[in-house]
Amino acid sequence: MSSFVVGNGTSPGLVSIETWRSEPGSALRLRDDVLSVEEPLEIRIADETLAVTMRTPGHDAELAAGFLFAEGLVRSRADLGGIAHCGRLGQEGARNVVNVVPAPGVHVDVDRLGHARRGTLTSSSCGLCGRLLVDDLVARLRTPPSHPPFEREFIAALPAELRARQPHFDVTGGLHAAGIATPEHGFLVVREDVGRHNGVDKAIGRLLLDGRLPAVGAVLVVSGRTSFEIVQKALSAGLGGVVGISAPTSLARATAERFDLLLCGFARGGAFNVYAGASRLAAA
Repeated sequence: MSSFVVGNGTSPGLVSIETWRSEPGSALRLRDDVLSVEEPLEIRIADETLAVTMRTPGHDAELAAGFLFAEGLVRSRADLGGIAHCGRLGQEGARNVVNVVPAPGVHVDVDRLGHARRGTLTSSSCGLCGRLLVDDLVARLRTPPSHPPFEREFIAALPAELRARQPHFDVTGGLHAAGIATPEHGFLVVREDVGRHNGVDKAIGRLLLDGRLPAVGAVLVVSGRTSFEIVQKALSAGLGGVVGISAPTSLARATAERFDLLLCGFARGGAFNVYAGASRLAAA
């Protein structure tokens, strides 16, 4: 079966293939299909390998920036001198290596990542593999700044609005999404990726590169379950809440409670559960 990749490097890569379709009472039928591309991305700091993660190609600079910010390796856009793919466009493997150059005088303490650096693979679904202890990650988190309480109608509408902004999921059914929204402006950014954590890193990375962090009074919306690391990333970015389509983990809930972060789960059909941070919701 033949395949070809479509995409321009700024949106998730898609691959067109032929598959056999089996349906009750019918013979096998050959049909066209589309899958999400999953490839490794090597993130380098000043030409030194920091980490390798599986991701959907596209928005790689945002992914790298968001990853570094969430890990506490950079604190603002001013810490970044430049981010670029290594090698020439079209060169084999060039789009799968991105090099981050710190701003002049900025030292990036890569040793914070411990075993997660120097080529250790970070799965697109589990960002804690090989990471530092949870206590070390939590130590640098802060309670989100005060902001006007979120209206319940605003929170309830977010999952459907996020779903409407997932064009590549429509043709693949195989991508997660993460978006950041405010009551005043709606969604500021939405990103799709095969990895939930990668989508979050891309969305936060976009705001970082735009100089819009901390995002006070904003909400992170994710298309699946909410893990500890997603809560950790939201707190790092100064967000006021996290809304998930599925359930949060116990550690995600405990962390959200500890820092008074609004945490909602099972947000579907206009209803949702509140697991932490109910004080950030407007009164009924």
